[in-house]
Amino acid sequence: MVNSFFKITTLTLSALIMLSCAILPTARSISPLEGKVICLDPGHGGTAAFDNYRVGPTGEREEWINLRIALFLKDMLEAKGARVLMTRTEDVQVPLKDRPLLAVDNKADVFISIHHNATADRNVNFPIIYYHANASENLASVQLGKCLARTMNKSLFDGKKPVSLASDHTIFPTAGTAVLRHCYGIPGAICEASFFSNPEEEQRLKDKEYNRKEAEAYVKALEDFFSLPPLPIKEKYSHGKVTVFRVLQEAERMNETAKRWQQDFMEAEQLMSEETPNALEKAYELFTRSARSFPDSWVARECHAYRAKILQKMGKKEEAAEAKRRVEEYYVPID
Repeated sequence: MVNSFFKITTLTLSALIMLSCAILPTARSISPLEGKVICLDPGHGGTAAFDNYRVGPTGEREEWINLRIALFLKDMLEAKGARVLMTRTEDVQVPLKDRPLLAVDNKADVFISIHHNATADRNVNFPIIYYHANASENLASVQLGKCLARTMNKSLFDGKKPVSLASDHTIFPTAGTAVLRHCYGIPGAICEASFFSNPEEEQRLKDKEYNRKEAEAYVKALEDFFSLPPLPIKEKYSHGKVTVFRVLQEAERMNETAKRWQQDFMEAEQLMSEETPNALEKAYELFTRSARSFPDSWVARECHAYRAKILQKMGKKEEAAEAKRRVEEYYVPID
């Protein structure tokens, strides 16, 4: 009788344990994004009446694309436990300085400005990510940029495109971009995931499911970033400034000269093999023009590296050293 009672009691307890396990919710795995404060900046906004530059071949505007992706991303990040700050949630203008100050005032863990790109060459389409100032000082932002570069390329281009991770001083040589400049000290990046000036890409960017796919890539990049050991951000220009290299900016990059960016580079490379003074001078001119026309392109780093070699051969050692330093500080290779 005792044995029977013991068996019944044991069976009852086992059943209760199994029942309680079935009723109790499974513990949610903790995301690296849990508790993080993330500031999202959908670039531009409210400029359709006067800005004819940020529009694709059939009329899709960059600021509309940026906002759609940011809103998808906001929901995804919040679902993983992050607190999300939005610089705008509709198609309105927000002063450039106000955008990064939202991140600063709320002690954000990261600042990401969501953009898409345009250039004169309609065939161009690849990701470009910017960090602020010098790579050797802004280590955390470079690390964030690498995570963004890898995930955007893999998600949107199956990992088959070249990627640029460049300082914002490549496009705005004197001071960089306002949004990254005013939140320096917080890991930050501008991500130009693709080119709306490319006709096929513009059509994809009109598709909300494609926008959602890009938002998912941002989530993956941020999870990767917060899973890594944190890196510091040092005092800006503590390693010194790089000499200003003047370039074509924004709408200027839509002219006929800018279309030759890759052709100039390829012709210059051919001239390098001749090793004559005239050939080297012409190559230097073409490398310089390519770098000015498309300063954040995937060949711009090579242009400046070649310029350094030519300057060295010309006996201009100081200028060569400065060109080499520009390569090291302003262009980060993606492993």
